Amino acid sequence: MTATSTLTLGGLLLALIILTCNLYPWYRGGRNLGQLAAFGKGFGGAACAAACPGGILGWTHSRSGTVGNGIGERTSQATTGTTSAQGLTTGQLVGLGSTGAVVVVIAVTLVVLAYKEAGKKDRRRIAGGAYVGSVLLLTAGVAGALAWLPGALNGIGDAVVAFVQGAGIL
Repeated sequence: MTATSTLTLGGLLLALIILTCNLYPWYRGGRNLGQLAAFGKGFGGAACAAACPGGILGWTHSRSGTVGNGIGERTSQATTGTTSAQGLTTGQLVGLGSTGAVVVVIAVTLVVLAYKEAGKKDRRRIAGGAYVGSVLLLTAGVAGALAWLPGALNGIGDAVVAFVQGAGIL
């Protein structure tokens, strides 16, 4: 995506605060992975959206850093007295094809449905996971670590199309 916004240390700070707020109760509460399910759903949906080169999902992903930059920079300034406006090296996921795009839309739809069914706490966790996932995927490190994702989404989409065509459904 060519419109990726610059993420600053402040934007990363806000994402790390949200991540900490989700990991701390899990760590202190016996480390039951079920406690991270809602957060993981949001993170997974954001990872799928990060693979989109445009559209509403791609635009939302590319702007997620901008949302947190100001808040995080003000938080850093108010709590430590130092600035956190330094930009970070950005990264992006590339290579999503048309069949992978179908998989992304279904995955994000499932996250939205989970959000609608969730209680108040889990809604916040899903939204937090989506924000953290989107912001972290703006960094070169996390985007590089998940560089395999667009290919995997394309592969799943190709397999579904092959199955549907082979079964004579279409």
